Amino acid sequence: MKLLVSVVNETEASESIKGGAHIIDVKNPKEGSLGANFPRVIRQVKGAVRRNVEVSATIGDMPNLPGTASLAALGACVSGADYVKVGLFGVKTSEEATTLMNEVCKAVKEYNRDLKTIAAGYADFRTVGCVSPLELPAVAHKVKADGVLVDIKVKNGKSNLFNFLTDQELKEIVEKAHDNNLIVALAGSLDKQHIRRVYDLAADIIGVRGAVCTNRDRVAGRVQKEKVMEFTKEISLL
Repeated sequence: MKLLVSVVNETEASESIKGGAHIIDVKNPKEGSLGANFPRVIRQVKGAVRRNVEVSATIGDMPNLPGTASLAALGACVSGADYVKVGLFGVKTSEEATTLMNEVCKAVKEYNRDLKTIAAGYADFRTVGCVSPLELPAVAHKVKADGVLVDIKVKNGKSNLFNFLTDQELKEIVEKAHDNNLIVALAGSLDKQHIRRVYDLAADIIGVRGAVCTNRDRVAGRVQKEKVMEFTKEISLL
């Protein structure tokens, strides 16, 4: 299982790499759960990481605007992202999700077929009113995306991924995704005590930010290598 650490700048990327993170994820938490950062920041982070460390970039908690999403995805590709993550926030149905992701995948693959697209959904979909993440494996497979991410939209420090989806529901997502050769990442205010649980669900990637930041503050805090190392150490023991 790989560790993905979300960062907001080159300095945090460097701290994450020193801590042993496998994937550096560029985002802007001030703009939401999967808030997009600036192209220049993606370029800076890409230039700072080693060749064996992959870079992902979120393009936002997207409205149901396939043109906007596909253009943002292309921008992330041009800026150096190896993975492009799309927050399917404004789509309400699997049909809408399929239409939006299809355009994103076209934009990414036409630019570089080696780059990966990730359909990201929200475990708290019932309260925020977006498509169910249980639909994502079928959507991703249909549009020839490369993987799915399950996160949470509302990050208030009081709840995490497991407060919204049962282990059985998450296992169903993982199994359906793997049946279609899709990568699966789980995130959503996760901490060290969740590592084994995510591993037992057979997810490929665990994503974190708040847990490795000063004061556990995903917005105002800063990523620390020591906290990242605590995660990588636990993962190495699995």
